[in-house]
Amino acid sequence: MKKLCTRILALSLAPLVLAGCANREVNPRFSASFYQDGVFASAMDQQNLGFTETSKILWELFVQDTQGLEPENGQIPVHRLSREDLLAMPEGSVVRFVHSTLLFRLDNRFVLTDPVFSERTSPVPFFGPKRFHDLPITLDEMPFIDILILSHNHYDHLDEPTLRALKDRIGHVYTTLGIKSHLLNLGFDPSQVSELDWWEAAENDTLKITVAPAQHFSGRGLFDRNKTLWASWVIKSAQYNLYFGADSGYFDGFREIGERLGPFDMTFLENGAYNQRWRKIHMMPEETVQAHLDLGGKWLFPIHNGSFKLSMHPWKEPFERISKAAAGKGVKATFPIMGEVTSLQNPAGQSAWWQQ
Repeated sequence: MKKLCTRILALSLAPLVLAGCANREVNPRFSASFYQDGVFASAMDQQNLGFTETSKILWELFVQDTQGLEPENGQIPVHRLSREDLLAMPEGSVVRFVHSTLLFRLDNRFVLTDPVFSERTSPVPFFGPKRFHDLPITLDEMPFIDILILSHNHYDHLDEPTLRALKDRIGHVYTTLGIKSHLLNLGFDPSQVSELDWWEAAENDTLKITVAPAQHFSGRGLFDRNKTLWASWVIKSAQYNLYFGADSGYFDGFREIGERLGPFDMTFLENGAYNQRWRKIHMMPEETVQAHLDLGGKWLFPIHNGSFKLSMHPWKEPFERISKAAAGKGVKATFPIMGEVTSLQNPAGQSAWWQQ
């Protein structure tokens, strides 16, 4: 009976978990190329699923047996960190905390991407995709963040509780068109936030942040689909040129980004939450490797995996498929465990820890 009630609750709340429940009014700056009639729409194909297909996906995600899809306790190794550990991070290093949350040490400054410290990526705290593993560090132990990058407004990338907790320890936020008003509602100061369009850049001391295209979508509620922009990001320091892909399907834009802004010392590309039914907005592992090649990347650091169940593939599969695909293409890939500080030039994380 308890299991039945859980499944009924899952089906009733699932639409809100996938689409969100907060509907905010946004007023982004005009983006001549793809902002029309109040929404962002580019020439790229968007994945639109009908009601029947969406209902089937909801059943598979939230009701169907998940045995083998999620790791058992302790299967995701985590290296515990303290504030002192982060302050001691060497120049030109990175650490992954969870999902797409990365902390870089560049030019003696900290750059953080899409911080998600909540237990669930959901509009409600009691239902939705639950994190597989402990966090390497607590929010209280986080140092001052010089630059925060927010790629788009989905729940697994823009986490309100995390942002509220960090806002007084953030120097400046760079995000996409339409998201500033959301951040102001969370208590950020207007001078603390910069919105950027595709191909726009901003300089912050010695660091340069450039927004690049991505093939994805946005929305947190039932009525705000594509009212804010989504993007990928280039982070350039005195010594390193890095690409943070956030979320995207595979598209020709990777080659253009590589030609205009590359080559890259390391690419951080999504490799998880994929499915043939929505491959236009989330790459398959083999496509991630090709995207890395298109971008002109030296090292590939796969992200967006090992933290939440956001599709129907087994949790190990993204690591298995991309490591095989990378080897087949001669691509150097690195797989640090959560909390493992690694060099951007000579990265650690070469062992297949998911096989243990």
